[in-house]
Amino acid sequence: MIGCDCEVCRSNDPRDQRLRCAAVARTQGATVLIDAPPDLRAQALRAGLRKIDAVLFTHAHTDHVMGFDDLRRFTDAEGNLPVYGDAHTLARLRQAFDYAFDPSCKYPGYLHAIPHIIAGPVTVGPLTFQPVPVPHGRFTTNGFLIHEAGCPKLAYLPDCSDVPPPAREVLRKVPVLVIDGLRERPHPSHLSVSQAVEVAADLGAEQTYLTHIAHDFLHARREPTLPPRVRLAYDGLCLTV
Repeated sequence: MIGCDCEVCRSNDPRDQRLRCAAVARTQGATVLIDAPPDLRAQALRAGLRKIDAVLFTHAHTDHVMGFDDLRRFTDAEGNLPVYGDAHTLARLRQAFDYAFDPSCKYPGYLHAIPHIIAGPVTVGPLTFQPVPVPHGRFTTNGFLIHEAGCPKLAYLPDCSDVPPPAREVLRKVPVLVIDGLRERPHPSHLSVSQAVEVAADLGAEQTYLTHIAHDFLHARREPTLPPRVRLAYDGLCLTV
């Protein structure tokens, strides 16, 4: 946090040095980015990310879209890159990055976004991303249940204040759940740690990782107090599923 001297913000543990939320799903034949936060450039350099076949957006909040211009490094020879989001998200992206959606802006090095409204499952190579709408305060965001070869592998819900019954039915027995767990205290648009733990238990997730974490607790101190199948995510975490 800018201007904060709390023990988390002063921590030397790299797991406490938290940038804004994003994820990459990668398998042979497809690399898909979920969200483009303002920290995308630093995150992509750290991860050695060289290729993206498509970008999916959960929603249009600033902390999930303002790295959009850095996507120009992942375009094809003509500058094209498929981007997926709901109608509201794509409209906000068009407003903020109009040049990327303007067919007349075909200059070397420019990003030319190919927009697709999410109206159902999105397939990129062998990966299928099933949208899972969840409330995020007054807004609705899309989480994603990721399938490979028809098998559910991982659910990613970084911003939610609840997981209502229809979403829970879709997510039951998911092998890996990555879910919003912002802080200890309740928040109007995010799950608290205890709320996220309750959701994970109800879903019967084999393994759960809490993400979108604020600066309320140290990783090393808080993680041992969590249930056995619940862990804290951290920047640079890689999961094989």
